Amino acid sequence: MNDDISGRGDPLKSLKLLWEGNEPPKRGPRPKVELMALVRAAIDIADAEGLSAVSTRRVAEKVGISPMSFYTYIPGKAELLDLMLDTVSGIEIGDVPEFDPREWRANIKLMATGLRDFYLRHPWVLDLASHRPVLGPGTMSSYEFALRVVDGLGLTPVEMDLVVTTISAFTIGAARPQAQARKVRDATGLSDNDWWFTIEPYLQTVDYSPYPVAQRIGPIVGELYGLGDADMAFKFGIERLLDGFAVLIERKGKA
Repeated sequence: MNDDISGRGDPLKSLKLLWEGNEPPKRGPRPKVELMALVRAAIDIADAEGLSAVSTRRVAEKVGISPMSFYTYIPGKAELLDLMLDTVSGIEIGDVPEFDPREWRANIKLMATGLRDFYLRHPWVLDLASHRPVLGPGTMSSYEFALRVVDGLGLTPVEMDLVVTTISAFTIGAARPQAQARKVRDATGLSDNDWWFTIEPYLQTVDYSPYPVAQRIGPIVGELYGLGDADMAFKFGIERLLDGFAVLIERKGKA
């Protein structure tokens, strides 16, 4: 079974730890470290080495406790993943700002760009399979931020949530290949340009006549940005989403 699944552990234990933390012992010595020290240590390991490097032993050693002591704080790795995901989601939010609805396009761009940057700073979040949300304070701060971006536009509650969901899905889709490109570059030692130069001589010998549209478009695109300009694609996609939202918002204003 894949361990890298958020929500595989006991959801109530995860929620209790996120909202209440560890209860101090009624007797005996106080804990050597804070609960969040363990969670942040795990996040640091994942940021530096990837999710596969995170283990309860590694985390315990990083904060200076014995591996068995880890379980007096967190039931296991499954719950640790929940805590990591929620905590990292809220680390960079801070105080949720107010947004001017008149600047909704700029607000959505700000949210989408910030979300993409978040995934590129913490690419392991993209690798962490998650379907059931970890509804801790970090996740709620992120959701509050996103909803405020689209508040005051005349949308229904469901439409507000769907706009946020659409932006999030697009941003994940834009960030994932960029994160994967970095991973491939690090694993192979080849830049995208080096890879192209390696295969280009052979590609020049291939008959592309069965693919006339690809033959016409491919060289133009390849000369412009090779394997793809991530920033160009991201900006293009956001603008098209905004154009679509503009139709919805204008329609709601006339209703």
